[in-house]
Amino acid sequence: MTSSKKLTIVQVLPALNSGGVERGTAEFARELVNLGHRSIVISNGGGMVRQLEAEGTEHILMPVHKKSPTSLLQVRPMRKLLATLKPDIVHVRSRIPAWIVWLAWRKMPSATRPGLVSTFHGMYSVSPYSAIMAKGEKLIAISDCVHQYILDNYDVDPAKITRVYRGLDPASFNADACSDTWKSGLYHDFPQLQGKKIILMPGRLSRWKGQEAFLEMMAKLVKLEPEAHGVVVGAAEPNKEHYLDELLQKRDELGLQEKVTFVGHRSDIQSFYGLAAVTCHMSNKAEPFGRTVPEALACGCAVVAFDRGGASESLNAGFPEGLVPADDVNAFAVRVSELLHREHVISLPQEFYLESQVQGTLAVYQSLLRERSLCN
Repeated sequence: MTSSKKLTIVQVLPALNSGGVERGTAEFARELVNLGHRSIVISNGGGMVRQLEAEGTEHILMPVHKKSPTSLLQVRPMRKLLATLKPDIVHVRSRIPAWIVWLAWRKMPSATRPGLVSTFHGMYSVSPYSAIMAKGEKLIAISDCVHQYILDNYDVDPAKITRVYRGLDPASFNADACSDTWKSGLYHDFPQLQGKKIILMPGRLSRWKGQEAFLEMMAKLVKLEPEAHGVVVGAAEPNKEHYLDELLQKRDELGLQEKVTFVGHRSDIQSFYGLAAVTCHMSNKAEPFGRTVPEALACGCAVVAFDRGGASESLNAGFPEGLVPADDVNAFAVRVSELLHREHVISLPQEFYLESQVQGTLAVYQSLLRERSLCN
């Protein structure tokens, strides 16, 4: 097994709609193609399939998304499909697909079946259902805190685990992400933002993502910085649209009607990073990675975040002065105020970029294939 050999890689995930895992899978697939490998993704489809295929990846439609016993009906078709495709690696990225793939894979001849790799994209509830993610021959953790979560909760040989940070695409996230034309369009739609110091809060609207803490922080910040204006980017989760109404009510109760704007779901988040004076990360529990932190840093935007979870790892590496004690809203407001009056030196290490993720993941594949070649 040599590193120059072109591989056939199958990635399996529930669907290809919006989301960090989905976007990361598609970006990685594109890079595999660019490096000359054969890239295949198995999912239940979604809005990203067209772009995925346009960039050279084969997509196979299969219902691997249902959290239902009926998903076990896909085990035999999956085994037949893998036998036909003859991939070098099958890489699972979610629990239901992992169950389907593992049950199919374990009955294949050990000498010819593909290498099985699993990525822990989250710190799942500890249960027999979640334990499937630890059954890969090699495991990838997307941050150090996820790595520790695996060691704390599963009986896994530490040598099987490799930490590979989720990498961002510098073509999308860079210091030139915000153009004058884009700003003109934004100010036309939201004239209240013009001339203000934008304090950005990106992320889907969810009780654990910290929007309520952000509003409380803004109520304190505007007393220190009257020109600060909060911008919340993100939509509510499906069937939870009422949470937006709760947030708007809280905003009004805090007297922030003229100080905080909700702009809904946007596909131009990188431009908001380029516009903002400070980006905030205020989740009320540890996130496995916290992708908005390195994204904002890559666009040259200062970030303030609670010191916990994966978000603190990238911030500590690229802009440590942005860390504040977890859940201390007062300290958060003071730190944002301080940063509005400072020059920033932001240096995001290469390990948080896509190229590093691609090379690190391929290194895991190569290691597994070398081990398997010695055994066969």
